[in-house]
Amino acid sequence: MFDGLTFEQLRLVVIVYSSALIPLVAIPVLHHRKLIPSWVLPFYIKAFLLCLIGWEIWFNYGLVAGDSVNVRRADVLNQMIPLHINGLLNSLADAGAICCGTLLVVWLAMGRQDFVYRQWSWRVFSLLLVIFLGQNIMVEMFLYHDQLANGKVLSWAPLSPLGQLFNPILWEFQGRSIMLASQLPWLIATPLIYGGLIRSFKSPQRAF
Repeated sequence: MFDGLTFEQLRLVVIVYSSALIPLVAIPVLHHRKLIPSWVLPFYIKAFLLCLIGWEIWFNYGLVAGDSVNVRRADVLNQMIPLHINGLLNSLADAGAICCGTLLVVWLAMGRQDFVYRQWSWRVFSLLLVIFLGQNIMVEMFLYHDQLANGKVLSWAPLSPLGQLFNPILWEFQGRSIMLASQLPWLIATPLIYGGLIRSFKSPQRAF
């Protein structure tokens, strides 16, 4: 089943499936057992839709002036992660491992204070932004570097509104490039996620 996969490709497959499916199972189970606040599951679903509609489905299929992921990666990866579930898996990972995981990390870093997601704080926003962008850069550099390298054309997307009209290389490291189009979604999504959470967070219960 894994014949023909390099170590890096196998690592990618394991990370994609585990980061998508573990939260998909864990969050509803924890919600059912009331081991997490009631708002976490609705937030997870909304974050999934934001990521899917905001950029993942567009990048996946190359819907507007872009290449589909099948064109941008090796054939063996197309077999292991089929095109029609790739965007769903990425969105699930974005919503669960990244969004929910980051909210937990920031809440812990801020001393488990009630105010963290109840009112706007530039300190909290800055920490969210650093983590969201930081993980995205790490993913682009070390996980999806073949799919997002210079010369691999990403589609326009609602949260990557500049598309290929303005997509400069921000920097390069060991032959791997970081480009604007793939960073914009998290840059734009961060205030949407934080602001949206504050607006919807009206329950008097603790954040965690």
